[in-house]
Amino acid sequence: LPDPDAEPAAGRLIPEEARTVASWDRDLDALAGELRRAREAVREVPVPRTLSTSQLLRLAADPGGFARELARPMPRPPQPAARRGTRFHAWVESRFEELPLPLLGPEELPGGFDDEGAAGQEIADERDLAALKEAFDRTPYARRTPFRVEAPVQITLAGRVIRGRIDAVYRERGPDGDVFEIVDWKTGRSHSADPLQLAVYRLAWAEQTGVPLSSVTAAFLYVRSGEVVRPRNMPDRRALEDILLGGSGSDRDEDGGDGDSGDGNGGGDGDGHGGGDGDGDGHGHGPGTGDRRGAGEERADSGEGTRAADGGDAGP
Repeated sequence: LPDPDAEPAAGRLIPEEARTVASWDRDLDALAGELRRAREAVREVPVPRTLSTSQLLRLAADPGGFARELARPMPRPPQPAARRGTRFHAWVESRFEELPLPLLGPEELPGGFDDEGAAGQEIADERDLAALKEAFDRTPYARRTPFRVEAPVQITLAGRVIRGRIDAVYRERGPDGDVFEIVDWKTGRSHSADPLQLAVYRLAWAEQTGVPLSSVTAAFLYVRSGEVVRPRNMPDRRALEDILLGGSGSDRDEDGGDGDSGDGNGGGDGDGHGGGDGDGDGHGHGPGTGDRRGAGEERADSGEGTRAADGGDAGP
């Protein structure tokens, strides 16, 4: 008979220890099952009645990811590039509106300085902002006077109110009336801005001002390179509502949206301003989304019921 007082052999558990380990295993299995069920659960997250343009872009590009943001919002780390973008937009606005340039302190800017490298970062920001200004001055838009800058717009699509702010609107006199061009500045390195943003701004401006949609064009100006991109066949109201309701909108593109020939001058380098659309712009447009660019782009370079499914990480 084994001696009850004898030490257990190496690697073997006494009955009491074995029972404890078995209890731990059961607890771990139960926790793993709960986690698996939570990850597999699909919850319906109501889409807010009012969306920013950036939220609409995220919803269209990644409904599941947007649902997770709504279900469990997380603070976004500050982006130094967003600070530069904010300052660039303020500079453009003051340039054309003849307003004094606002003196924004570090604490008022996205990604404000809060570490020992603040001085070096501020110097880098100043240099990059200067490069952006020089690059903008080489573009044709620097020599044109905008009809509006930082123009707020609002439109209702599929029962949702979409709000945004247009960087600049240019007006020209045409034989059949005024023709408007919506322009959005992009200061990042990436040239992957989502044309859906321009489509929303274009439709909102047309309906807000009462002009035909055909009299409104839209373009991205990639400030650093001077490249002007005018997406063609941008979606109209029906297509935008289809996108918002979960469709692709691909079969409802507006007819005849060829756009104008582009122009632009090269120049500029450095980092972009983050936290915004597509290329990471942070001027009130929010985080970037995927590239929705279609084949029909003109480039120029002289140099209730809508819900989103939450597919994972469901919380209690």
